[in-house]
Amino acid sequence: MKLINAIIRPERLEATQRELRAVLDEQDNYRITVSPVRGHGAQRGEVEYVRGQAVQPPMVERVQVTIAVNDHYVEPAVQAILRGARTGDVGDGKIFVQPLEECIKIRTGERGPGAI
Repeated sequence: MKLINAIIRPERLEATQRELRAVLDEQDNYRITVSPVRGHGAQRGEVEYVRGQAVQPPMVERVQVTIAVNDHYVEPAVQAILRGARTGDVGDGKIFVQPLEECIKIRTGERGPGAI
């Protein structure tokens, strides 16, 4: 089991979800959570003018997509995120893949890959 965290542009979320739906089935093989986040990498915020002064915000708005998948879905999910989120410009984001030690379904108490 793996946990995939992708930080992407908010405007690319729908395209990313569409790509994920095309490669991942929703019959207990993955779940998705989306959260608004702020941060920066190579890209900084857009320069704005406030009372004639140039101001560059220290953080940019992004969304974090978190997906728990069984092992054989990792590469299809990563490729789907790349297709959906990529614009080719600085600031497209990052994908982090981490081992998922345990998954427990609260309703049933089921554990492991079947709980995803």
